[in-house]
Amino acid sequence: MDKENRFFDDLARLASGAFGAVSGMKGEIEARLKDQLERILAGMDLVRREEFEAVKAMAAKARSDQEDLERRLARLEARLPRRPRSEGAAESGKPAQTPKGEGSGEG
Repeated sequence: MDKENRFFDDLARLASGAFGAVSGMKGEIEARLKDQLERILAGMDLVRREEFEAVKAMAAKARSDQEDLERRLARLEARLPRRPRSEGAAESGKPAQTPKGEGSGEG
């Protein structure tokens, strides 16, 4: 009976040692994989989350500023007096010709 107890004690010690070794190997494998992954990611020239969020906030502010300026420009353009266009100017894209004697210096 004493031999059986010793056998089970030895078996428990062996299992405990094996579990500890496996646990140590697991930690070593995780550390090596982490190092390898960090090297790969460093070579990919990726941006960090903080940098991305900062640029994202800057872009949102720039867009908001642009929209504000567009609204302001629309209000200012609405305040401008409307000038009637002559038909020739509207079609050709050229300014309308003034009749001779008006502003041409002839006269």
